[in-house]
Amino acid sequence: MHTTPRSPSPSASVAPQLDAVVVGAGFSGLYQLYRLRELGLRTRVLEACDDIGGTWYRNRYPGARCDVESTAYSFSFSPELDQEWEWSERYATQPEILRYLHHVADRFDLRKDVTLRTRVTRAVYDEDGHTWQVTTDTGETVTTRFVVLATGCMSAVKEPDIPGAGTFAGRALHTADWPHEDVGLTGRRVAVIGTGCSGIQAIPLLAEQAAGLTVFQRTPVYALPARNRPLSAAESAELKARYPEFRAAQRRSRGGTVFEPPTRSALEVDEAERRATYEAAWDSGLLSGLLRTYTDILVDRAANETVAEFVRSKIRSIVTDPDTAETLSPRTFPFATKRPCLDTDYYATYNKPHVNVVDLTRTPIVEITPRGIRTSDREHAVDVIVFATGFDALTGSQVAIDIIGKGGTTLREKWAAGPRNHLGLLSAGFPNLFTVIGPLSPSVLSNAVVAIEQHVEWITDCIAHLGRRGLTEIDATLRAEEDWCTHVAGLAAQTLYPAVASWYTGANVPGKPRVFLAYTGGMDRYREECDAAARDGYRGFAMSGGAD
Repeated sequence: MHTTPRSPSPSASVAPQLDAVVVGAGFSGLYQLYRLRELGLRTRVLEACDDIGGTWYRNRYPGARCDVESTAYSFSFSPELDQEWEWSERYATQPEILRYLHHVADRFDLRKDVTLRTRVTRAVYDEDGHTWQVTTDTGETVTTRFVVLATGCMSAVKEPDIPGAGTFAGRALHTADWPHEDVGLTGRRVAVIGTGCSGIQAIPLLAEQAAGLTVFQRTPVYALPARNRPLSAAESAELKARYPEFRAAQRRSRGGTVFEPPTRSALEVDEAERRATYEAAWDSGLLSGLLRTYTDILVDRAANETVAEFVRSKIRSIVTDPDTAETLSPRTFPFATKRPCLDTDYYATYNKPHVNVVDLTRTPIVEITPRGIRTSDREHAVDVIVFATGFDALTGSQVAIDIIGKGGTTLREKWAAGPRNHLGLLSAGFPNLFTVIGPLSPSVLSNAVVAIEQHVEWITDCIAHLGRRGLTEIDATLRAEEDWCTHVAGLAAQTLYPAVASWYTGANVPGKPRVFLAYTGGMDRYREECDAAARDGYRGFAMSGGAD
């Protein structure tokens, strides 16, 4: 077991009460707690919600489930956990994933170090003591050596910015904060605003209950069939027999899922071969199935259009009304440059006579009224409005906290033109403040659990390294940060991603700077960048404190 980092030098202003504070008790926070406990560190997790689970506690809307296969969207750190947990479906629902996280917390006795219903509101760095003063909404302030932001890349809810939103006399719901109790939509007129992944998953189930369902769509999406099904006992046994090899392959992979990478361009083959390849990918039920077909889907507009038109042809084949099919067909952005969605009967839902879609590019929303939603051509009277308006992704959960670093600079000020950090892990001027799957790392372009484990393990090894050397502070250097930001932007510029207005670029949040927020080089390449920095004595980081 590694030694605990030394206490501050005698000149320090305040001795730390804790070695580490972890903010958030989802996948990231629970695993970070587990690893820091292994080092013998005094660690506390602060969680704003009423229970653990993070994303999978809050996102309880009908149809909520993962879009990475359950057996891959799970922790790999414990072979015993792999063997004892049984997934019931190919793509687990929110309640099952939450049960899994509860099982993990109980199995490893993690709850005793988690404080619920406690939101971190402020964190101030003490430059003399190399400590953070962390304040919560309960009025408590704790002093800690390290802070790990395990706040999630999709947790800061984007509230609807529609005039009159507070005047609606019916019931207003948000997919990211769905009630625990049964909502009771039977016989009700329901409106859904937003057709991102949450809306896509919820709409078919809402349509089963509602007397009338009207979907207000600004931008259609590329939705792919999940082909979800129960997992048989034989399948589970077969996977468990090869879990060690599978987990190792996940860690070596580009996106945290295991597949044979493509070797040819989409433009090298004839239309018949391309179509057959795309049909097989469509039938695979994999979110990345179509992206795995050819090498140039995300870098060549002509190649991308071949798969985009394939998806549009599928929409036309499913949706019986040609005008509705066209409304649901994306034409303004390349395939997968906004996150594609896995669905179950999404397009077929529009064949039901009580389901309608309103194209907001033709008749935009003017305001929400007490009776419903007024567009430029009419008022739609409804009983319930479901806001599926998404998140302030990747940076929102961090800048929501009043974080004050060296020299009194706030993280909001530093990131006013976009996030800046080194390796997606530490932002210069904010020492000992680590982020798990935040901006400028693979995060949302990867299987999140694989990305989480990589970050948590790197952070844990880094803190252990400081402890062994008797050091109390690590910070990113400005030069390394500048080089990393340039590198991430350069990789993104080689793809079709940056030119598209999406939450990947912050375009869904008014006033948010337009920067491509994720690392597009792949988990394998990113892991090597992080490992190389550690091997080289934490190149790109400045360490100090202790005996110096």
